[in-house]
Amino acid sequence: MAEEALLPAALEVDGADRVPQSHLDLLAKKGFYGFAAPDDLTALDFPSYAAACRAVESLAGGCLATTLVWVQHHGAVSALAKTGNRELRDARLKPLAEGRLRSGVAVTAAVRPGIPMLRAEPVDGGWIFDGAAPWVSGWGMVDTLYIAARDADDVLVMALLDAEEGESVSAGPPARLVAAQASRTVTVRFSRHFVPRERVVQTVPLEAHSKGDPESVRFNGNLALGVAGRAIALMGDDSGALSAQLATARRTLLGAAAEDVPAARAAVSQFAVRAAAALAVHVGGRALLTDAHAQRLTREATFLLAFGSRPAIRTALLKGLGAQERSAGGAGTA
Repeated sequence: MAEEALLPAALEVDGADRVPQSHLDLLAKKGFYGFAAPDDLTALDFPSYAAACRAVESLAGGCLATTLVWVQHHGAVSALAKTGNRELRDARLKPLAEGRLRSGVAVTAAVRPGIPMLRAEPVDGGWIFDGAAPWVSGWGMVDTLYIAARDADDVLVMALLDAEEGESVSAGPPARLVAAQASRTVTVRFSRHFVPRERVVQTVPLEAHSKGDPESVRFNGNLALGVAGRAIALMGDDSGALSAQLATARRTLLGAAAEDVPAARAAVSQFAVRAAAALAVHVGGRALLTDAHAQRLTREATFLLAFGSRPAIRTALLKGLGAQERSAGGAGTA
């Protein structure tokens, strides 16, 4: 699918304002919206976690924007599969697993260090969400939003909301991104938005939620491996040692202990930049043209240096690149 459907359209999608509906429909038809669903609700049968990761890598190597929108979906599916809210599970899990309903995700605003950007306040019958959720991808292409807000006791309230604007919900314009512009990534603002108890998937202490973060970080590293792999494939026999280095990076990320995942994730992100740069040099002057895959992959590799990052990943990346954290009085913004 990546080779026959996604890659041939990748440059066109790179310049578009949204991922083609046909791409997402194809993923649904092939069963990929059930990627994280329980066995009885998915047609996919990966022999191992490593094989599942390779599938994500392959899709990202075909079209990063499409994969970015699709991959956001699985947080909702995984959470609903485990929720104690049986009514919500029964109503939404199967349509989500089949791709008849499609979900985005907005968790970062609640789990970021310090004061949460999106706050939860208990009220009769549910919760009030107030604040902003940045980096919501797929707006206008998803039906629901798996979202987290944080209360005064550092408990996350995870809910499944309709992905639509209203009196208390508004979405800004799509961010102007260096890559994956077609993902339609926006900031969604909540103005004392009432979330009924029936739409809450779970409540979980922030500390407990954070213990599962290494697996999310590991999983997202497959996007960088996909970009690196595509750059290497486009070099063909001239890729030299890069193919072996890709295999090593893949094994390291997959096998890293939880405490080593940030460093492994940083390494694959840095490797993607190096592989894309090698392709640009290999192609030569054509890499400067906007209809060349080399410039697209270079921008996508840059995008993935910061996408889904964490402080430990940032520190490892800066160290690997020969730099260091900005001092308190240092210049520059990002």
